[in-house]
Amino acid sequence: MSGHSAPPREHFRYLDGNAVATALDHVDVVSVVSEALRLHAESRVLLPEEAYLPWRSPSGAANRCLAMPGAVDFDTGFAVGLKTINASLGNVARGLARSQGFTLLLDPETARPTVLLEAARISALRTAAVTAVAATTLGNSRRASLGLIGCGTLAMTHLTLLSETLPTLTEVRVHDIDRSRAEAFHERARQACPALDIRIADSAQECVEGMDLVVPVTTVTEGYIPYRWLSPGTLVSHVSLDDLLPDVIHRADLLVIDDWELVSGDSRRLLGRMYRAGELLEPSAVTGDGVHDVGRRRVDATLGEIVSGTHQGRISDADIVVCNAFGMAILDIAVAHRVAEASAKLQLGRVLEL
Repeated sequence: MSGHSAPPREHFRYLDGNAVATALDHVDVVSVVSEALRLHAESRVLLPEEAYLPWRSPSGAANRCLAMPGAVDFDTGFAVGLKTINASLGNVARGLARSQGFTLLLDPETARPTVLLEAARISALRTAAVTAVAATTLGNSRRASLGLIGCGTLAMTHLTLLSETLPTLTEVRVHDIDRSRAEAFHERARQACPALDIRIADSAQECVEGMDLVVPVTTVTEGYIPYRWLSPGTLVSHVSLDDLLPDVIHRADLLVIDDWELVSGDSRRLLGRMYRAGELLEPSAVTGDGVHDVGRRRVDATLGEIVSGTHQGRISDADIVVCNAFGMAILDIAVAHRVAEASAKLQLGRVLEL
């Protein structure tokens, strides 16, 4: 008979979408995202490159899998984990959400899995929270009007969160290339936010012109928004893929990103392509006027630097500002960490054996 005792049983908590949604009601996501952005500016995060796997489905739809690890050194403790989010552009026609996945949190001491969470809700909400942080720190003083291009889940998440965080917001325009989707969204939006004046725009241009805040939430891979559509004072929160044309980047008064390594390391999106073409320079680059050289534009700051106050951000109410957030896993990990804390207090989810 062996003298070795059996290893202790190991367990982790599983939080499905309903449990995550309940826990999120007890988490101030905008504050958590703002804190994580500040810690990013203070180099208190670990953010390696994401792994990207694209493929075509048997029916020909564009699919992809993203695996995004990260860690955040909170004042109250260390959060570490991995987000995997998978998407198919063919899902909408099937009546499915475009994307779904899991976030896995690890014990920072033993590296053992501790919590497995449904990822899509957190992913959508932290994306909208980035826009909320950008709007409060980079928006003009009015913050009265919002243009949403694309009428999917991310648009509704933005609308509901911004209606809560921007008390001056009164007017919303929405547009989708599928008019029926826009109409269905419009009906849901009016019920969710009855105090707002919400209208359907007949074109993307109509949705953009004159708006204080513009948020494209589409899946397009070719730009269509030119600089001439933007009005003095507009903030564009470019949280989707490739809605902007290069002249917007070149001519904006202020260009803010979330992480230079992620932006410059990506060859698929606009800023990464501009960097490879020599048209975009890193924030520390020296240029003739401090911002521009002939045919080249320097990134001004990260959103974390704006939040922490190490960059002044907008100078004038008339400045046209672009916040081009690539999407950082540390934000998912930060929010998931707080969701896990809330779920433990509320005794949500199921404890499973490894």
